[in-house]
Amino acid sequence: MLDQLLAGGAISACTIAIHALVMTLIVRVAQAASATRTTTPSFRLAGVMVATVLVLMAAHTSEVMVWALAYSILDAAPPNSDLVYFAFVNYTTLGYGDVVPVPKWQLLGPMAAMNGILLFGWSTAVIFEILRRAMAR
Repeated sequence: MLDQLLAGGAISACTIAIHALVMTLIVRVAQAASATRTTTPSFRLAGVMVATVLVLMAAHTSEVMVWALAYSILDAAPPNSDLVYFAFVNYTTLGYGDVVPVPKWQLLGPMAAMNGILLFGWSTAVIFEILRRAMAR
C-alpha cells in the first residue's frame, strides 16, 4: 500500500505543480488585461473568461495525460486499456467502472479522483475571482 500512496502522491505533486504554474500565468494575464482601458468592457470580460476557461481545460487535460503516463509506466491498468480514457474517468470522478486498475495499483484511481476534484475546485475559485475582479472594474 505504501508504494501506491507514494506513487499517487508523486503524480499528484506533478499535477499540482502544473496547475500552480498555469494558475500563476492566468492570474497575471487577467491582471494585465483588466488594467487596460477599453471602450468595450463587456467584450474584454467575455474574452478574458473564455481564454481563462480554455487554458484551464488545457491544463486539466495535460494533468490527465500525466496520470495516463503514470498508469502506463506502472502497468496500473489491464492490458490493452485506453489509458487516457481510464485517466479521464478517474480524474473527473466519473467512475464508469468499465476499466479498473490492476489489484496492485487499485488506490491510484481514488487518488486520481481526489486530485482531480481538488484541482477542479481550485480552477473554479480562480474563475470566480477573475470574474469578480473584472466586474469590479
